[in-house]
Amino acid sequence: MHRPGAGDASAVVSEEERERVLARLREICLGLPETSERLSHGAPTFFIRGKRAFLMVLTDHHGDGRFAIWCAAAAGMQRMLVEVDPERFFVPPYVGHRGWLGLRLDRGLAWEEVAGVAEDAYAEVAPPRLIESARAGERPAGE
Repeated sequence: MHRPGAGDASAVVSEEERERVLARLREICLGLPETSERLSHGAPTFFIRGKRAFLMVLTDHHGDGRFAIWCAAAAGMQRMLVEVDPERFFVPPYVGHRGWLGLRLDRGLAWEEVAGVAEDAYAEVAPPRLIESARAGERPAGE
């Protein structure tokens, strides 16, 4: 069954809005120690030390009608947030079984909350030394 607009990112969010949100997400994610961005499976994805992904940005993934992030989450956090607010939080395909969390970006953005989710995702994947550096607001020694 084909939904109108399925697979068409512009049916979910305008290109202008998508780019505005991506720019803000880049500020948040690339502001954390030793992070980088590249496409992974066709989606902008943020990595630690170029290897371990902690957050992806997806637009109408396989026609799901969502503009969202998928990100690492602490044990139990996915279930709690999905139960409390299923309109905004969801279990993403492929990575949900590992506890990753989906957060819709097309349902009233609260940037403080989005930043907190991104920082928590980083903390789930990053080595302890980088987490300490991020909390202290500094770059690790030797850089």
